[in-house]
Parts: sequence; C-alpha cells; structure tokens
Amino acid sequence: MAHGVSTIAIDGPVAAGKTVVGRELAGRLGFSFLDTGVMYRAITWLALANGTSIDDPDSLRELAEANPVELVSKDSSRVRVGGNEVGQELRSPAVEANVSTVSTVSPVRKAMVAQQRDLAAKGEIVMTGRDIGTVVLPDADLKVYLLASPENRAHRRWKEIEDRDDGTSYEQVLMETKRRDSIDSGRVDSPLRPASDAWTLDTEYLSVPEVVDRIIEAVKQLR
Repeated sequence: MAHGVSTIAIDGPVAAGKTVVGRELAGRLGFSFLDTGVMYRAITWLALANGTSIDDPDSLRELAEANPVELVSKDSSRVRVGGNEVGQELRSPAVEANVSTVSTVSPVRKAMVAQQRDLAAKGEIVMTGRDIGTVVLPDADLKVYLLASPENRAHRRWKEIEDRDDGTSYEQVLMETKRRDSIDSGRVDSPLRPASDAWTLDTEYLSVPEVVDRIIEAVKQLR
C-alpha cells in the first residue's frame, strides 16, 4: 500500500474535476482508478440503446441486475455492458442528459454499489463519484470532496464539448450543470454531499496538477 493508504474516495458535483484528478492521482500512486459515473453512464447508454424507458424504474432495475458493468481498461475509460464494449459513447449528449435520472433509481444504485465495493476490496484504488465517501466506501483511508462554482464547472465541460464542435452553447451547459446539481443533491437515495470526515478542496483556481499535488501531500500525512 502506498504510504499506508489503500483506498481513496473522491466525490463532488458534475465537472468538478473528479475524473481527471482521480486518474492522474491513481497513475502517480500506481493505483487502479474507477470513475463510478462510468458505470451509471453504461447502464444509461444500454437503456437508450435497448429502448428501455428511462422513466421505468422496474425496467432499469432489471437491466442493471442482468448486465454487470465490466472494466475493460485499468483507468475505466472503456467498459463492457450487455455484450458491448463502449467508451466515448458514454459521453454522448443523450447519455449526458439522462444519466442523473438513471442514477436516482435505488435498485440501480444498489447494483452498482455492490460492484464498486467488490472492486475496492482488491485495494490500492482511487474511486470517484457522488457518494463514494458517504455510501460506497465509508471507511476509505482518505476522502476528498472537490468543489467549484457551477459557472466554473460549466465552462470546463463546455470546453470539452466545444472540442467536439457539436454546437452546444455555454448557456446550455450551465443550465444542464445546475439541473444535474439539483437532481444529485435532492435525490432521496445517496444524495450528493461531502462525508463528515472528508477533506473539502476548492478547485476553482487550481490546475489539475496542483489539485493532485495537494492530495498527494494529504496521502503522505497519513503514513
């Protein structure tokens, strides 16, 4: 275990930098990386591909229970679900617009959490999401909660989308960011919130390397 730390939980709202920070942190520590959002995106993608109604909790439950999400790459950039290997498809506008709704379905969350805990049991993993420190890994060695304003986060996401040149405006991304914040923080099952013992880190004016450096220092202090 690096510095006596085996599990690191990173939570925060959409586009707070969890994935890019978590992936770089895992690389520097030599850990595996799991972006748990990819698992919910995979079920959302499969539901859309199969014509399963996003508004039908029972159908979504059956879909999630019958189709475990398997990691294809160590950095969780590609997964296999329902016999399909997918990656960039999980970032499509359709998945983006529906993943928060799917993630509010309690049986879907239950199925995903069980898989996430199985992966964490192997140790030496950085896991990112919305409820890692509060629900999935409440005993994680280090819990970090990343913060940034909706405007800052929307700008980050818009720049990512702009690179794909799909015509989406910043205003649309900001509206979607606020909508997802409302859904994530207002859901009954595992609402988005920092764990009571999480270290809150404001990333508004920090670069990714600066955020990772600060977390590395926190890891060293836990030796």
